[in-house]
Amino acid sequence: MSTKYFFILLAAVSLGMTSCSPFHVKSDYAATANFANYKTYLLRTDDLKLNDIDKDRVLNELSKQLQAKTLTSAHNPDLIINVKASHKKVQDVTTSYGGGFGWGRPWGWGGGFGMGNTWTNNYNSGTIVVDIVDAKTQKLVWQGVGSGLSVDSPKSKQRQIPEIVAEIMKNYPPQKGK
Repeated sequence: MSTKYFFILLAAVSLGMTSCSPFHVKSDYAATANFANYKTYLLRTDDLKLNDIDKDRVLNELSKQLQAKTLTSAHNPDLIINVKASHKKVQDVTTSYGGGFGWGRPWGWGGGFGMGNTWTNNYNSGTIVVDIVDAKTQKLVWQGVGSGLSVDSPKSKQRQIPEIVAEIMKNYPPQKGK
């Protein structure tokens, strides 16, 4: 392989690795909403059924993200932000088959088949939903959903909750036409 192709391959792999996220994030918005008019918000946590530690992680990161977008907290807000969390049991099943090909005597190339091995991995996967409602009209104007949290590991949650909230909020305010 020439050096030129090696560096192109290395750059492509590096780019792919840096753009990967362990989460699946999506958002939707009302095309008629004027997001430039929204300046204040109020967080509602009625539907955020988490323990106090995880709830603080979500709310701290969400407040940080909203303030970075120049929104301020208020008692009479332009936006009401409702946060929800859920999890589901997931079972991954992986099967691999042994086998191989190689040089053998006296007939040349040969092949063989081996036994298959199956592994199952059971875990809980978490999802966070951020609903943003226009306080005057009481209509949903934006929704962000992030899934793929590893909720079985406290260390993972400590790291992943702020990451997934930041990923969700990257899409707010929405860019028209995207």
